[in-house]
Amino acid sequence: MDTSASPARSRWWPLVAICLGTFILLVDVTIVSVALPPMARDLHTQLDSLQWVVDAYALALAALLLVSGSLADRFGRRRLFQLGLALFALSSLACALAPNAGFLIAARTVQGAGAAAMFATNTALLNHSYSGRDRSVAFGVWGAINGAAAAVAPVLGGLLIAAAGWRAIFLVNLPIAVAAGIMTQRVVAESRGQASPIDWAGATSFTLSAGTLTYALIHGGNNGWGTPVTLASFAVAAVALVVFVATELRVAHPLLDLSLFRRASFTTLMLVGVVMTGCAFAPFIYTQLWLQSVLGLPAIGAGLVLLPMAGVAFVVSAVAGRFLHGMAARWPLGAGLVLIGAGSLLHAFLAATSGWVSILAGLCVTGIGVGLAAPVLVSAALAAVPRPRSGMASGAVNTFRQIGYALGIAAFGSLFASRVSHVLASGGGHELRAAYVSAQNEIYLVAGLIAVACGLLAMALIRPVGSEPLAAPAPAAPGAAPAASPARAGMSEAGPSVRS
Repeated sequence: MDTSASPARSRWWPLVAICLGTFILLVDVTIVSVALPPMARDLHTQLDSLQWVVDAYALALAALLLVSGSLADRFGRRRLFQLGLALFALSSLACALAPNAGFLIAARTVQGAGAAAMFATNTALLNHSYSGRDRSVAFGVWGAINGAAAAVAPVLGGLLIAAAGWRAIFLVNLPIAVAAGIMTQRVVAESRGQASPIDWAGATSFTLSAGTLTYALIHGGNNGWGTPVTLASFAVAAVALVVFVATELRVAHPLLDLSLFRRASFTTLMLVGVVMTGCAFAPFIYTQLWLQSVLGLPAIGAGLVLLPMAGVAFVVSAVAGRFLHGMAARWPLGAGLVLIGAGSLLHAFLAATSGWVSILAGLCVTGIGVGLAAPVLVSAALAAVPRPRSGMASGAVNTFRQIGYALGIAAFGSLFASRVSHVLASGGGHELRAAYVSAQNEIYLVAGLIAVACGLLAMALIRPVGSEPLAAPAPAAPGAAPAASPARAGMSEAGPSVRS
């Protein structure tokens, strides 16, 4: 159905349909964190499997985001969005019915593939559905809905688990996905971009490199860094990365134009994307284990503990947008990362007797940092490249954000496991509590130092090259794009102008 022919009273239905799909895909990035302890008990699984329940989704989303944009340009954005919804719904059902950890991880991987198809097309569909003032309103609402996903996810997860068990966090996706799919068919117009040959070799080698690197980090932390499997995984990751680079330098239509990395600003922005999600969000997986497994909080209570960070990030993001107009991107990005680091460092000195109140100050400081940095990141990446590469830049920065989340979970999981494992044999409750706290301290110390260093690097290397405003209300969730940017993987319709 062509929305241009729709009566005025129904012009906002495309926004509703697209926001429903985007909401559930972003909720599922983090909602699983509050479900990990009951999942572990029910499925009789260990820490490495728990990491993969989260990482499988994030990796699939990151690895397939850019190629999904290319597929959408060729076969239709609405069509791919609907395919993503269907795949997401079916895999959510499979997650809910999972009899063991292996099945759940496989289903989460497919779920991430569906999410990539939706995430790669949602803003392009909005951009095509609206114009003028309506477009600005649509992206503002879309950004607010995305931010709400970050705030709602832990609390929603806790409520569902308390009411019906951990499987309910996946079942709730089904009616929302069905409603969004039907609405999309009826009210969202089809659109296509400039079709070009799909870089399957680049997509395959990139996926293999990211996946094996994550596996090596998880396996090394749990089984030893010198084991043959760990070393072989690192070797495969390195070889696959070399193949990816060689492929992208050779093909006429690369998945990622590596020449963009010759720009110091662009390279630094990709690093900022990795560090922001890796240091701000990934450690919360292990905080959830501490809150529920050690402190004994129920899932809803553990979700509420993390709510201040998401709430503060959302408020700061919305308020900062009107004050950051015209400011060089390096300042909010750098300050945001430094604050994320400071919030992490406030978590790094817990005692064995510490309770959940001890982390509230750090959560709020981290939330301020996320609220400052998140609205700027994608728009800054768009401003750092020529206009024809704006779609690739937005897809790249969102890909790197998801890679940062996945690698952060794996790397911090290795720190967590190495710190805790040596006391498990003692069986003493106080010793186990102290070990969990010690592991958390180490994770947040490393995360804090990395974030602060990256923030200072951002202030030094990022230079404003665009003339468009860099900030607007944006989601605080890992991987989300800013509200004012109609950017997506593969989209080349909009982007800030660039000064040479």
